[in-house]
Order: sequence, then structure tokens, then C-alpha cells
Amino acid sequence: MTTMTDHAQPQVIESPEWVPMPVPTCSIGDHEFVRAAGHAGRLLPAVIHDALVDFADAPPQAGAIVLRGLPVGCLPQTPTSPTAATDKDRVSEFTLLTVARRLGHPVGYEPEHGGDLVQNLVPVQANADRQVSTSSKVTLMFHTEAAFHPHRPRYLMLLCLRGDEHAVTTLSSIFEVLPHLPGRVVDTLFQPRFRTAVDESYLHGRSNVLGAPMSVLSGERDRPTMVFDADLMVGTDDEADDALLALSAAVEARHTGLALQAGDLLVVDNNVAVHGRTPYQPRFDGYDRWLQRSMAVTDLSASAGQRVDRVIVTHFGA
Repeated sequence: MTTMTDHAQPQVIESPEWVPMPVPTCSIGDHEFVRAAGHAGRLLPAVIHDALVDFADAPPQAGAIVLRGLPVGCLPQTPTSPTAATDKDRVSEFTLLTVARRLGHPVGYEPEHGGDLVQNLVPVQANADRQVSTSSKVTLMFHTEAAFHPHRPRYLMLLCLRGDEHAVTTLSSIFEVLPHLPGRVVDTLFQPRFRTAVDESYLHGRSNVLGAPMSVLSGERDRPTMVFDADLMVGTDDEADDALLALSAAVEARHTGLALQAGDLLVVDNNVAVHGRTPYQPRFDGYDRWLQRSMAVTDLSASAGQRVDRVIVTHFGA
């Protein structure tokens, strides 16, 4: 783990050897695969199971935990794009969805890799300079996952299949940042004076729009939740813009980071912590960094009118 600044470190839970879990033969997105992953929760090592229960009950100070030593199966070469076909087994996908089901309900978002419940995150040469998960040359700015979305996930899970010591996933918790914000700024952040643009991947060529005014902070004054995107969020007035700048500076000043290694699963409470990534230099030789991402909500019924099975299909843009 690499510390970037003075910030609480995510607890690392070392996993003992797992009881082999029988991976279903059906497709990863099928109901039977997800149900089997839910049932497999009873086979989780006790230390992993209990850590997930505690995490769901109360988010920790760092807003995230790391489960270490999880099975990822036998790996082929790193694919050249997130949706490229591979001949890998499905051990890592089953591992990821087992954890997701213990926390809630895994969901996909139709514009993100076609709504796959488990998404490959790999460097793509054409995206190297963009603010997307497949970039490499740029700093990925701090953001709440899908901050603009009315049905954004509660939990973000990043499982490392193949690591890169130079690619540091950055993390900042509102619990750590809040004491360093002036009271006036906090007051403003609790008010619905902020709007967030939609990520371009969700627009399908349509014109971008700013979402309805919302607050950045909500809930309890001393332990609030946060929705923040350093790239896509703006204030509705000068004072709100100034508050965003103050928050962004505080996040930059107080964050931590870790270079994920094979078998590490970073679990982030998307209501508490924002994340990003440092630049790194992929080789494009078949052995580059390879993560898998899954997202979970705690309540499927909230998106019922905008969801097909487990894929959320909300439309944005004019």
C-alpha cells in the first residue's frame, strides 16, 4: 500500500485459503450465476464475511477496505479492450459477484460495457489521455462513481487480476476531509446548489445536460454522505463554485492511495469516498494492469422503472 498524504488507511483483511467454490456453467449475467454467487456467500472465510458485514453496517473512516489474497483463477494475456473476448475461466467473476451479493445487489449500467455485471478495466491506447477508466497517461480525477446518476451504486468493487506498481488507485473519504473545511463551506455544500454533467459514455452522441440542482453533502452534519466529481460538477452560483474549489483542494490535500496487486479487492463505499488513479505507462505486451469492476446497490426496487433485470437503462441528454 502506498500512502499519498495523511489520511486513514483502508483496513487490509488477509484472506485464508478459500474453500473452492463451484462456478456455474451459465453466463455471468444470468440470474442463476448471480443467485449461485449469493449462495456462495456462506462459503466465504469467516474473516472476510465478517468484514463485509461490518463494512455494510457502518462505513469505516477511510471509506473503503481491501480484501487480500482472493482467488482470481488462471489468467490469459490482458485483453486489448474491456469487451475483447478472452478464454479465461470465470473464477474472478464469481469471486467478485459473491462479495457484491454479500453487500447488496450487483447491477450493470447499459452504457458501461453493455451493462455487464463484471467489467474488465484495461489500458486502451486510444483512451490514454481521456478521463475514463481505460486511460493511462492522465491523472484520473477524484469522483463519486456515476455521480450524475439517480441510481448510482452504493458500493464499488475493484478486483486486481494483474497489477502495476506505478498505477496507484487514490482514495479520499469525506470523514477525513470534513474537519479541514471551513464551516461556511460545509454549510454551502449541504445546500442544493450544484449540478453535474453526464459522463459522455452515457449520452450516445446526444447533447450533454446538467442534472438537477443537488447538494454535495447530505445526512448527519458530522458524518455526512458525499457526491462529488472534480471533472463534471459545477456550482449554480459563485459561492457554490468557491465551495467546490475548497472541497477539491481539501481532497487533493488529504487522500491516500494503493497500488493494487493480484488478488486484492478494493471495496469502496460510494456514499463516503471518492476515488481516482495516478498516471502509469502500460507496455501493451499482454501483461498490463487488469482490474475487474462490479457495482452494487442496496435496493433494486428504486430503479425498477429504469432497469431491465439487473441492467439500469436510464437515458440522459437532449
